[in-house]
Amino acid sequence: MSRFFVFLVFSSWLGTSMATIAQESITTTTWGSVNDQEIKKFTLRNNANQEVDVVTYGAVITAIRTPDREGNIADVVLGFDNIEGYLSSENPYFGATIGRVANRIGKATFVVDGQRYNVSKNSGENSLHGGTHGWSSKVWNATIQDDCVVMTLVSPDDDEGYPGSVTAIVSFQLTNDGELRIEMKAHSEKATPINLTNHSYFNLAGHATNASELYKHMITINADCWTVTDSESIPTGEIQSVVNTIMDLRNLKKFGDVIDKVPGGGYDNNFCLPKSYNDGKVNFVAKVVHPSSGRSLKVYSNQPGVQLYTTNSVPENGIVGKNGAKYFKHAAFCLETQNYPDAINHENFPNSVLQPGDTYNHVVLYKFGVKN
Repeated sequence: MSRFFVFLVFSSWLGTSMATIAQESITTTTWGSVNDQEIKKFTLRNNANQEVDVVTYGAVITAIRTPDREGNIADVVLGFDNIEGYLSSENPYFGATIGRVANRIGKATFVVDGQRYNVSKNSGENSLHGGTHGWSSKVWNATIQDDCVVMTLVSPDDDEGYPGSVTAIVSFQLTNDGELRIEMKAHSEKATPINLTNHSYFNLAGHATNASELYKHMITINADCWTVTDSESIPTGEIQSVVNTIMDLRNLKKFGDVIDKVPGGGYDNNFCLPKSYNDGKVNFVAKVVHPSSGRSLKVYSNQPGVQLYTTNSVPENGIVGKNGAKYFKHAAFCLETQNYPDAINHENFPNSVLQPGDTYNHVVLYKFGVKN
């Protein structure tokens, strides 16, 4: 992959977004090493007392600090204190950039251009979040470009069984109006499925407050349909209306009123955004409010779907996270903007194959604020 292509991609980002950025500072620290590769942590700050930490291992967001209506700062994403936590088998992809294909691929197999490919199985007979050693477990290169952190990764041909060498570029920006802007781009030398996402776990009351506060959150998702799945969470290909179902979150609902009514003990479902969203533009996806603190999160994206996950699969004794906090079932929610899961195996789902010469382009905005 040429440096010229990388420069062109990054230049296109600057032309559309940098005018809105007024970053106070980005600082860099060393955060340990993995296989003798140094891990760097970047802290982005704005003038609204908000900070975001991202590290080069897995292009992971490790912390988001934002004030409540009284000005009290809290870290609102789950995670670990150090690199050892992210390397552990207990890490459920906290804050990670997921690739080459987020979510699930049924039976870990697909066909592209008449050729069948078998990718690594790490969820029973299926593939989850890029396979055994997906992009969330790679060390990314990183630079500071003006007011954003830009991370790059080259995934070689046959990485986890996927065809084509792929160059990925992920940019993190924090604006003064509380918007964390993540842009994910990719280019491949062969036709290959691509579906990236960010896997941050949010709890707007603070990362250590668990279900007792999560249940107080109010959520709305601008989705009129959802993709039905089988017992292994693999899409059947059926797309159902949310009307008169527990999947209807078009109006504000309290998590505590709905979460235990969802089959399987919580949400782990792909919601289909309105078909008008398939225009490549950034549109409203979801809003979450924690009434007690006033903290709010609005999500915008140019993707056709979003996975709502409510941290259902946690060991009974919890996961030890930042500052010794223990995370239990329903500790947080994820809003993973994405293409539909297993899209490569369903002709009626949006196309997920990136062709040589084309650019994968995924924008997600997490905008943090306060509701009085």
